[in-house]
Amino acid sequence: MPPICPPPVSASKKNTGRFSAAHAALGGRTLKTGQSRCFVGYKKHTLRLWLHHYPVGVQLVPLVSWVAPANVSEGGLLVPSLHYCQQQWDWCPPLVVADMGYLGAAAKQQCRERWRVAVLTKLRSDMKLVPPYVAWDRAACPQGEPLTWLGYDGRAGEHWFGVSAEPELCRCCWEAARCPQQFAHQPGEHETLLGRLPLASRLAQQVLQQVRPWIEPAQSFEKNQLGLSNVFFNSLRFTWAMALLADAAVLLRARALLGRPTPRQLLAGLMPLQLSLELEVETIAPPSPKPNANPQNTQ
Repeated sequence: MPPICPPPVSASKKNTGRFSAAHAALGGRTLKTGQSRCFVGYKKHTLRLWLHHYPVGVQLVPLVSWVAPANVSEGGLLVPSLHYCQQQWDWCPPLVVADMGYLGAAAKQQCRERWRVAVLTKLRSDMKLVPPYVAWDRAACPQGEPLTWLGYDGRAGEHWFGVSAEPELCRCCWEAARCPQQFAHQPGEHETLLGRLPLASRLAQQVLQQVRPWIEPAQSFEKNQLGLSNVFFNSLRFTWAMALLADAAVLLRARALLGRPTPRQLLAGLMPLQLSLELEVETIAPPSPKPNANPQNTQ
């Protein structure tokens, strides 16, 4: 038999949403050893610039930073960041490499159409593929011949894919007589797979493999080397101030490193070199139609 007067339910931070830190919220993070999946606090979102002319190593500097409660999605801050770049410097980075939090197609489409910015993210495992993709990093024709990204036709707004110089399957394909061997696809067919820069392109693969892994180390430098992980953030305003101080420290450090003479490394051959990113997107003309394999005489 239940008690006549049950004890009152005690109010807790979890069920009331009230926290001692002003404007703090409950948010999620990547699961790591010794940490919980959720935390209460704030998140710092930073758009960083890759300094490709720094020859010694990788150098990332902050362009735009936002501090928000932990439950604010980072994907919604990409468009405001690029808008701020355009407004302040009349310039936007041509390529943005992001994690899975920026997977939203609407934001990618707006960046592509408004500023011609390519936003590269990996593909979620449960997302469906669209032609000409047979895997997230491979494209093929309907009969299975691998396709290579030929470039982007800016006038027609189309990506062109084509077979290699010596295709293996085309010689025995039953559609060889009428196959153009080049195929056009609209960027809007899939903003992640196609978009401004297709994932099957060599440049996209190179960037995802060599640039994407540096996102977390840049955040770790601010938390561990600059000491942000040792600070108790009890208000959104204080968190904003500390985030801007961290950005200032990173900028001053980068300025000092760029002005310092390049030291001669005795083991330079064993050290990783800075990646050279060729971000210019080629503009190609549409392929000329192939002559008919069975021409008919006209009177």
